[in-house]
Amino acid sequence: MRLRSPAEVVEYLGASGKTGIVDGTEVRVRRPVAGRKDRGRFISGKNKQNAVKSMVVTDGEGRVLWCSTTEPGSCADITHGRQSGLVKLLADGPAVEVLVDADYQGLGAQSGGRVVTPPHRKFKKDAPDRYEEMYGRWHTAHSSRRIRVEHGIVHLKNWRALARHLGRREHMSDTVQAVAGLLSHQQTADLIPAQQK
Repeated sequence: MRLRSPAEVVEYLGASGKTGIVDGTEVRVRRPVAGRKDRGRFISGKNKQNAVKSMVVTDGEGRVLWCSTTEPGSCADITHGRQSGLVKLLADGPAVEVLVDADYQGLGAQSGGRVVTPPHRKFKKDAPDRYEEMYGRWHTAHSSRRIRVEHGIVHLKNWRALARHLGRREHMSDTVQAVAGLLSHQQTADLIPAQQK
């Protein structure tokens, strides 16, 4: 499966009827030199370290379908999803289901209900006991379906080049996409029975 763009991902998911799962991942990079303009852009708000961020799309089995170009670590996941064009393609494309985490809250309305986020908590405090139980079940059900993307990201990070990148940040997008292509090829080859090889 050589999906090279968000448009090909949406088309593949629509044709196959599979569910897509999206999540962002960060790769640590070297800190920009002192005095460099926009030095703080690479500091991740989540991990408080210098990083670049990429968006990974897998299918329901955790096979990597596509990996986006990298953005500085300070870029929010929801912003990355909008900038990649994935949200617009989902809104205008075939009826597919894409599971995301709470970082993408609000994209469901923008994509015509195709992006499914975890349930929003209605009560911040003093919630009825019955509501807490229902919310826990909803959240667990969503998480158990979405966990496959984490498995796909782990397979990506098993490649030493993505465990921590010590090269130039300008080449990081090419490195991420090359590793994603190799991993996708490897995962697809593993599906072919030994008799057909």
